[in-house]
Amino acid sequence: VSVLASIAGHTPLTLLCLQAPWVTEKRPPRGWPSKGEIQFIDYKVRYRPELELVLQGITCDIRSTEKVGVVGRTGAGKSSLTNCLFRVLEAAGGKIVIDGLDISTIGLHDLRQNLTIIPQDPVLFSGTLRMNLDPFDQYSDEEVWKALELAHLKTYVQELPEKLLHRVSEGGENLSVGQRQLVCLARALLRKAKILILDEATAAVDLETDHLIQTTIRSEFANCTVLTIAHRLHTIMDSSRVMVLQAGRIMEFDSPEELLQREGIFSSMAKDAGIVSAQTTAL
Repeated sequence: VSVLASIAGHTPLTLLCLQAPWVTEKRPPRGWPSKGEIQFIDYKVRYRPELELVLQGITCDIRSTEKVGVVGRTGAGKSSLTNCLFRVLEAAGGKIVIDGLDISTIGLHDLRQNLTIIPQDPVLFSGTLRMNLDPFDQYSDEEVWKALELAHLKTYVQELPEKLLHRVSEGGENLSVGQRQLVCLARALLRKAKILILDEATAAVDLETDHLIQTTIRSEFANCTVLTIAHRLHTIMDSSRVMVLQAGRIMEFDSPEELLQREGIFSSMAKDAGIVSAQTTAL
């Protein structure tokens, strides 16, 4: 069940210690979210009641279709932010509002099926390639092939003897790390949710695959809100804004150009990565 949940856009963690109801009496309106506006309002979270807060009162507005990069040193709270959007972690205070709806008031199913994540570790299971792309059989073969084309996998799949019926081994071990991540990208392209989260999605892939993923996301998710938890700073230099987290707090939140001029945390991280201007990207 957890694997299928991952493929539907959820994370396996979410089903291992399920506490909140899967569906509640309050259902989001049809087509929600239609704008992709995200508000964090004095949002606090901790991993267990006896532990310190890992997010310490996050407040920010992310606009519709905005591309936001999220950076910070290890332990800054970047992945916690992702876990909170999917309610893997429940709030210790404050709230997250998406398109005017407090996400704590709806069921986990209604929340998670309307967000898409491309995680650092791609979730694939034993079965056909088509089943991995479309586990609930919601899309036509034509749509699946289109998603494969946009994810730069069409030629590879066309050359497989079984094509869409190619057997994927457990965990996708008969695919390269890059191919697994492109399968996750194709899955996201099929679902085309209004909000896309990239959780260090290109951390384990080579620069060429990173380039393919970033280029496709720029074109195909132009009308979506995209949050990119960054491993390589190069991948978020063309973001609308960059959020710099430190010890669970937002320290800086502005355009890459502004932050580079400010001589702050982001500027220091950029210098360490060899970035001197916002035009310096991996592309």
